Amino acid sequence: MAKGRRLFAAVAGLILSMSLFLQAGMGVRAEDFEDYPDQLRGGIAAVLNPKNSSSTEAVYATARELNLELQIEKKEGPESKLVMTNVTSALNVRSEASANSKKVGKLYEDCGGTILERKDGWTKLQSGNVIGWCSDEFLLFDDEALAAANNVGKMVATINTESLRVRENPEKDAEIYGLLPQGEIVEVINQNTEGWVCVDYEGNDGYVQADYVTLDFVIDAGETVEEIEAREKKEEEAKRFVNYGEFTVDTDTMLLLAALIHCEARGESYEGQVAVGAVVMNRVRSSSYPNTIKGVIYASGQFTPAMSGKVDQVLKSGKINSSCIEAAKEALSGTSNVGDRTHFRRNNGRAGLVIGNHVFY
Repeated sequence: MAKGRRLFAAVAGLILSMSLFLQAGMGVRAEDFEDYPDQLRGGIAAVLNPKNSSSTEAVYATARELNLELQIEKKEGPESKLVMTNVTSALNVRSEASANSKKVGKLYEDCGGTILERKDGWTKLQSGNVIGWCSDEFLLFDDEALAAANNVGKMVATINTESLRVRENPEKDAEIYGLLPQGEIVEVINQNTEGWVCVDYEGNDGYVQADYVTLDFVIDAGETVEEIEAREKKEEEAKRFVNYGEFTVDTDTMLLLAALIHCEARGESYEGQVAVGAVVMNRVRSSSYPNTIKGVIYASGQFTPAMSGKVDQVLKSGKINSSCIEAAKEALSGTSNVGDRTHFRRNNGRAGLVIGNHVFY
C-alpha cells in the first residue's frame, strides 16, 4: 500500500491525510494522531477520547448508518492497533482470556476497538466503555480490519456555532436551504471546495462553511453488560404500545415512524419513503435489532435525525408530509419494497437496491 495514511470518501473523492485509531472511548496518546490535519485533529480526538470532548454525546451517538462509505489505506510502520469484529450478530467480551470467564459486554457486527493485549489466541480490547477479552476467531486485524472499517466508518460534521446556514451552492450569496442548530450532526458528502463542506441536508447536497463545523470519523462501539440491561429494560417498557402479530400500533408510534421517514426521505419519491419505513420494520423483525419501532429508531447511533433531536422536533410540530404518513401506514401493514434489507445510505455506488437517492442493502 502507498505510504502515509489516506482517507478517501468514495462518493466524491474526498482525500484527507490522516492516521487511523478508531472508536468512541479509546484511550490514546497525543502522538498517536499528531499527523492529522488541523481541521480533523479535534474531531478524531473526540472519537478516540470522548470523555475529554465537549461533544461527547454527539460523537458517541454517530456510530452507524450515517451513509458515507470511506476507503482507508494503511501506513507502513508499526502494527495497527485497530481490531474489528468478524461476526453477523454478537460477540461476547469476557473478563479473562477464557471462554469460561465472566461476560463483561458484547460487540456487534461492524464494531471496532483498540487492541490492548494479545495472547494465546485471545485479544484484550477496548470498544466504547467495554474492556475485555475476545477470541481471535471472531476478530479481524491489520489489513482485514482496515478493509472492514472502510465499509462502516463514517465522516460526519457537528455544527459548532449557534445557527448555520445551509446553502444550495458553495457561495456566500447562494440560496439558503435552511438552518442547522448548534450541536446537530449531519453526514459529510465531500469537501471538494475550499472553505466549504458538502453535507446531506434532508436528501439534498447542501453546503456549509467549514469554519463552523467539526469533522469526526466514527465507528460503532460495543456495550457493557450494564448498558445492555438498561437498553433491554427500555425495550420491554416500549412493548406495551405495539401488537406484533399484525404490526398494529397506536397513533403516536405511527407518527413517530412517519416523522423519521419525513426526516430521512422527505424529498424522495413515495416509493423511497415506503422503503425507509420498510427498513425500520425489517429491523423490528430481525433478532439483531430492538424489537420495537421506538427501540429501532432511537437505538444509539442508528438514525442521525433521531439522535440529533430532529425527529422529535418534527413530531412535536406536527408538520409531517402526508405522503410520509401514508408511507408509514403502508410499512406498518407489512409492505416492503426492499425485501428484508435492514440498511440504507446515500447512493454512492455501493452494491444494493437503488431507489431514488438511496441504496438499500
